[in-house]
Amino acid sequence: MSGLTAKCFPNGTTMRNNLTRTGATFFLAASLLTACNQGQGSATATSTDTPTAGNIAISVDETFAPIIKSEVDTFQKLYSNAKVTAYYKPEQEAVQDLLDDKVRVAVLTRELNASERAEFDRLKLVPRATKIATDGLAIIVHPSNPDSLLSVPQLRDIFTGKTQQWSQVSGKKALANINVVFDANRSSTTRYIQDSVTRGAALTPRAFAAKSNSALLEYVANHPNAIGVVGANWISDRDDAAVQKFLKSVRVVGVSTETGAPNLDDYVQPYQAYLALKTYPLTRTVYIVSREARAGLGTGFTFFVAGNQGQLIILKAGLLPAIGQMRVVNTNKL
Repeated sequence: MSGLTAKCFPNGTTMRNNLTRTGATFFLAASLLTACNQGQGSATATSTDTPTAGNIAISVDETFAPIIKSEVDTFQKLYSNAKVTAYYKPEQEAVQDLLDDKVRVAVLTRELNASERAEFDRLKLVPRATKIATDGLAIIVHPSNPDSLLSVPQLRDIFTGKTQQWSQVSGKKALANINVVFDANRSSTTRYIQDSVTRGAALTPRAFAAKSNSALLEYVANHPNAIGVVGANWISDRDDAAVQKFLKSVRVVGVSTETGAPNLDDYVQPYQAYLALKTYPLTRTVYIVSREARAGLGTGFTFFVAGNQGQLIILKAGLLPAIGQMRVVNTNKL
């Protein structure tokens, strides 16, 4: 990688002021919500919780398990009468839970599509999507793999099976067949790669699901031929012991937009600075989607994550918060 080290951290006064206003907006919005749709759906009809007390279940894209676990723990410490039970699963399952009224809140990397919105229209409910972060998808390989700089077109050829041998990437014959590993079937990372990288083309027959992000990381750490895709929060928080362990056992690939980029600086990793500068090519938006028709615990948790403390947790985890000022420092030596 290049000699550029980029660090992002909040501009304290500006971020604090902006997020304080966000918190005030939450309590105003919560006070204005009504229970006009309260009779629609079992989760809504029987709820007696408030924005800071009661019990609620939420479904979470498993990609964001580390970050949402921190959000839930902090929220429950602040509000001792609140109990948030998070279920971590592939994104499409989380969406289905929301549609089936098993949960009132889901953490996703997309807003609802037309057919899903139509279902809520039928129920006379208006779901709300709140942006909470920008995520980057990390491409990881075994530490022994010499191909640690890849372009989006090269990734497209790998994920579709056009490129099947590592020797086709760099000409080096140290490794043979490329094994592509994802976290789970019907996951948000698999969908993103097919939508934004392969552009609808089928995945290589050598692609398979490891059933979880931690299993994916372990597989890549133990298989030199493997290449995997994980959310940035699994490899970004360097204060986390699990992240430190992962980074010792896998290599994060630098990604460029075009093949044959002339400068090493064109190859960047999914760290906060490059998400903020919009130079990392594999990014997506993270939302909390709520079907809650009143100011219940789902509303309280959503606005906590989108507010001051919740956004600082996202900042620390290495994603780009939806709200807040960032500062990028170039530490190149003269």
